[in-house]
Amino acid sequence: MPFPGGLWWLLCCRQGFTLLRRDYGETDREAEADDDEEEVSFELRAQGDQGPLEVSLSQPTRSSSGSERSLLVAEEMRSLIVEKGPGPVEDDPDTLMKGWLQREVRGSVKTSWIRPRKYWFVLTPDSLDYYSSKEKGARRLGSLVLTSLCSVLWPDKQTYKETGYWSVKVFGRKHCYHLYTEHLNEAVRWVCAVQKVISSKAPVQTPTQLLMRDIEEHCGNPEVLEQIYRCNPILRYTSSPLYASLLPFPYGSLDQSAPGIRSYTTLRDEAVKLFNSLQQLELEQDPVPLMQGILQTCLDLPPLVDEIYCQLVKQTTEPPAPGGQGDLHYWQLLTCMSCTFLPSPPVLRFLRFHLDRTECRFPTSEMAKYACFIRAALEKTKGRECVPSLEEILVLMRRQEMICTVHCPGAPACSVAISSHTTAEEVARELVSRLGLSQSPNLFALYEQSRRREQPVGSTTLLADVLTSLAGEQQEQDPPCRLCFKHYGFLDTDNVPRDSLEFALLFEQAHEMVLRGYVPTSEETLQTLAALRLQSLNSDFSTHAPFPRLEELFPPHVLHARLPPPRRRPPSKCRGARLRAGLLAGGLWGQALAKQRAERDQRLRGRLREEGASTMAAIVEKWKLLQGMGRPEAMAAYVALVREWPGFGSTLFDVGLRAVRLRQGRGGGQPWPPAALTALSPQSPVGAGPQRLWLGVGAKAISLYKPGEPEPLDTFCYGRISSFGASDSSTFRLSVEDQDLLFETSQVDEIAQLLSTYLASAGARQLPRPQEPASSPPAPNPTMPPPALCPAAGPWQHQPPTGSFRS
Repeated sequence: MPFPGGLWWLLCCRQGFTLLRRDYGETDREAEADDDEEEVSFELRAQGDQGPLEVSLSQPTRSSSGSERSLLVAEEMRSLIVEKGPGPVEDDPDTLMKGWLQREVRGSVKTSWIRPRKYWFVLTPDSLDYYSSKEKGARRLGSLVLTSLCSVLWPDKQTYKETGYWSVKVFGRKHCYHLYTEHLNEAVRWVCAVQKVISSKAPVQTPTQLLMRDIEEHCGNPEVLEQIYRCNPILRYTSSPLYASLLPFPYGSLDQSAPGIRSYTTLRDEAVKLFNSLQQLELEQDPVPLMQGILQTCLDLPPLVDEIYCQLVKQTTEPPAPGGQGDLHYWQLLTCMSCTFLPSPPVLRFLRFHLDRTECRFPTSEMAKYACFIRAALEKTKGRECVPSLEEILVLMRRQEMICTVHCPGAPACSVAISSHTTAEEVARELVSRLGLSQSPNLFALYEQSRRREQPVGSTTLLADVLTSLAGEQQEQDPPCRLCFKHYGFLDTDNVPRDSLEFALLFEQAHEMVLRGYVPTSEETLQTLAALRLQSLNSDFSTHAPFPRLEELFPPHVLHARLPPPRRRPPSKCRGARLRAGLLAGGLWGQALAKQRAERDQRLRGRLREEGASTMAAIVEKWKLLQGMGRPEAMAAYVALVREWPGFGSTLFDVGLRAVRLRQGRGGGQPWPPAALTALSPQSPVGAGPQRLWLGVGAKAISLYKPGEPEPLDTFCYGRISSFGASDSSTFRLSVEDQDLLFETSQVDEIAQLLSTYLASAGARQLPRPQEPASSPPAPNPTMPPPALCPAAGPWQHQPPTGSFRS
């Protein structure tokens, strides 16, 4: 026989009161204790100094007795919740803040929408309570216990635009309070007050943390250590699932969502999911993809690094089959972790103790070899930008080194053995020594090179990260990206011996500049350079000699410039004409227009082939005139022609002159306007973009060129430059005497790094003051150490937005 409605309601209210030891006046009972009762055994509050752990902590398991589970929850709530009176007291000294707030309350099953209700909230040093009213004796409807793991979210403007209320979210262990107010200052006061209470709480420690501390204290007593491991299954391998994290994590989802396409839940849930993935690792025949996924999760969520280390230590402690396939998979993942992430000091000490213990118990096993490899890797690991690639994971599983192929223009490719900790500077130094370039005054670096871009690799950048990024780009580009060894800074190009490998590198780099259009000269000279290139490759003319493609000898943009520009129809101003054109484009007329465009493109391609054939014929005629010239002489003649351009030896950057800001001169003098820049920096029409220029950075000065013109617009020696830096991520600022030049570019960091390298190589500790311009840069300091081979790894990304070289 069903219970009457009133009796049934009374029993439900009574059940809620008995279980959670609090009053409930709402239909929502907030009784999620059955979902995470295991979490209770994992969280202990640290109160003052604690002595040795006297209780035996065990792995949490599902209990079959409902009464025992309810008892655990009741005991925990009794220890955490402070008993209060029947209602709010106006003069309660423990009250920190109080006031009316609206809280989200979910409806019944039929009304699932969220409706806000107004309650009287009281904040105390231990909890956040809410009552039905502010009168004395009002019922307390709920309480959120505040610990150091609680979190509070600041009000966001988006919620205010959608609802008209400023929201405050307070995350507890099992509940989340969504509070609303109409006033921003009131919401900010509540957030600050709640955060102050959370910050004042003692840190919550889990049994794993307490046991780690006990193991560190008794590391010299083998008997006590064995007793700790024997009495605490949480330290040992388990085949059962994990219901709570081994380390404490904050409640809620504050700053826990990784950017990008991946989506994550809370850290506590992700820790449990990762343990399930670890258990799947035992049975995987090909564990590499799963290992990479776990590493990616740790890279996206850095707080989980310590948790994974603790889980791996747990699963490799006293496994059922030491040295078996499943156990070795754990050790292999631990090897990859040690080469990618560095744990916090407490976890690092615990990990090292585990490695020593494993080597002592299994001295000649594979596990001991992995432990020795991991210990050595932890001494070098500093953090990675990318997770290891599939190839790197396979190499780490075998405890071997990777082979990196570096291409050298004019020389055979070099194979270099690297580890997960090898930097670009170490590889560059090895190549400098191997290729006999140690006595060269010029600077060298590794470059990431593709058809569309080329950029230097920072000296402290890990080669493993570079190879991982290149492996991802190779699937999208043809030809694939590659690593190259080239000149980085040209300090002395006149005294390079012609028969040396460095001259071959210089020749190849000059040829790259010609093909990219960075050597403005006449078309006749470009054809002569192409003929010299053929002579250096094939010696004398022969009909049987292999002919490279024209775009490998001659700048392609010169041929495209000969083609007539496409005719553009003026846009129709009449709306009806545009409508008729749109309707016709979608019918038969559209097919006719597409056919006309295809025919026009075909004519342009035919015209381009004709121009290319005539250009190749002219190049071949010039090649025939070089009969008898040897390869060294052809290379020297090629470099000599390129060196006639004043900008040879400078690194050119495509920039846009955004603005020239004049600053008041010293002593009330007039600001200094360069004559060449006066024509570039006048008042531009509204809406006009920045003027495209070449910024040439050399060993002695910086020059500005109009693209395609051989003479510079202006040249600034380093003595006239007072400071430089990045105004923002796409604006480079150059301060020349009494004005600031702002350039728009995507290579802000590369320009700043190259300038810093040249200044360091010249010994420019302090530049002359702006009011005393120097005609030449300071003389190099012979006591300075040699400059670095590669540029620094992004020094302008994490520093203030400007750099200054003033005294």
